[in-house]
Amino acid sequence: MIRVLVIDDSAMVRQVLRRELSKERDIQVVGVAPDPYVARELIIKTKPHVLTLDIEMPRMDGLTFLRKIMKYHPIPTIIVSSLTSRGSKIALDALEYGAFDIITKPGVAYSVADAIEIIVRQIRAASVADISRLTARRNRSERQPQRYSLARTTQKVVLIGGSTGATIALEELLLPMPPNAPGMAVVIHMPPGFTSSFAKRLDSMCAVQVREAVHGDQILPGRVLLAPGNYHMEVLRRGAGYYVRLHQKERLFYQRPCVDLLFRSGARYIAPNGVAVMLTGMGKDGASAMGEFVQAGGKALIQDEASSIVWGMPGEAFKQGVSRTTIPLQQMARAILHSVTE
Repeated sequence: MIRVLVIDDSAMVRQVLRRELSKERDIQVVGVAPDPYVARELIIKTKPHVLTLDIEMPRMDGLTFLRKIMKYHPIPTIIVSSLTSRGSKIALDALEYGAFDIITKPGVAYSVADAIEIIVRQIRAASVADISRLTARRNRSERQPQRYSLARTTQKVVLIGGSTGATIALEELLLPMPPNAPGMAVVIHMPPGFTSSFAKRLDSMCAVQVREAVHGDQILPGRVLLAPGNYHMEVLRRGAGYYVRLHQKERLFYQRPCVDLLFRSGARYIAPNGVAVMLTGMGKDGASAMGEFVQAGGKALIQDEASSIVWGMPGEAFKQGVSRTTIPLQQMARAILHSVTE
C-alpha cells in the first residue's frame, strides 16, 4: 500500500484528491495538510511514501518546504500546481531541488478525471523511485560543463523524447552543446504554461537557441524546438528543409505531447538523416516508434538505467531491442555529436 500525504491550501483540492486517490486499491491517503507546518507534523506521524505538494501556499511556500524536506527527510514529492506564469518558474526550481515531477491541477488542459489518472500513475512511479537520484541533482549555478565543438555544421536532425526526470536530463544534455549543434525537436511530457518558461530558462543557459515550438517552425542547426504543453509535435519535410507540425489530436499513452508521434514522423521523413534519443521517463511512450525510426535507417541513443530517474520509456526501448547499448546521461551530448558526424 502506497501511503500518500496531500499538501494544499485549497480545501476543495484536498477533498478531491483524498476522495479520488482513496478509490485506488494500492493507495492510502494518510492525511491532508493545508500548509507545510501541518504537513511537517503529519509526516512524522503518518510516515508517507509520497507527497503531493502545491507551490503557492500561506505561511511557508511549497518551494521552501521542498528544499527542507529533500535536505533533511527526503520523500518523493509530486508538485501539483495551477502553474500560472509565476508558478511555472517556481516549479522549474522545484525540479532542481528534487521534485519527482510536476502536474497541473484540473482546468483548461485537464479534466478532473484526466488529472487524477496522471497523478495516480505518478504516485505509483514515485513510490518506487530511487530517492538518492532526486536528491543528487546539483544546483544549476554550480555546474561548469565542458562545451564540445563541432568541426562543421551538419544538416542532420536530432529527435529527443522523455518524461519524468527529462527536464533535468535535457538541461544536462544541452549545456555542453556547441552553437552549431544539429537542429533538434524535443517532446517531453509537460503541462501547458510550463514549456514556455522552461524553454526560456534553457535558452538563457545554453549556446544553442532553445524556444517553444510554433507550428511551421523550421528545424535548423543551432536551434532546439520544444513541443508546447498540450500540443502534439511531428516533423515533416518540405523540399530540402525540415519543419514541425503542431496539433491537438487525442492523447496517446495518456499524453499530449506524445513522443510516439514525434519518432514515428521522424521514421517517415527524417531517417536515415537523423538520431532519436530516449531520455528518462515513465511508461512506454515512443519505444515502438523508436524501433520504426531505426528500421527506417535512423540511429537510436537510449539513456541508461543508472542515470535515469525512471527507466520506463528508455527501458522499454532497450527491451524491444531498439539498441544493444545504453548511454549514461553525462555522455549523451558527446554521443549525439559523434552520431551526426559519422
